[in-house]
Amino acid sequence: MVAPQSTVHSVYMVRRAPKRRPKPLYVRQWRQHRHLTLERLVERLKEAQGLDITHASLSRIERGLQPYSQPILEALAAELTGGDVASLLIRDPSDPEGIWSVWDQAKPGERETIVEIARTVLRRAS
Repeated sequence: MVAPQSTVHSVYMVRRAPKRRPKPLYVRQWRQHRHLTLERLVERLKEAQGLDITHASLSRIERGLQPYSQPILEALAAELTGGDVASLLIRDPSDPEGIWSVWDQAKPGERETIVEIARTVLRRAS
């Protein structure tokens, strides 16, 4: 006698990966840092960058509910950070304790000192 086989089809046994949200950007923080509303930023993106986006889409991007494309990322960076895409990804301009806040407030001579101090700290840590 043949052993009964499972009646569950293999397609039903596949586990589906959970939906992944896009990594949130610091767009909202940069927009607020520049004192822009969603509507005004959308206007600037259309005028200066030729990007056709609605304020609702931009809001969803800010909240990580909608994916963004490279052209959107570059247009946002041009309007908010002067073109520094990495800042939209890793830098919160509203964090007063962040190293970038210190860097932004430093004068050119002070920046050289900051770099030398950082190098010294890294050498000693090794």
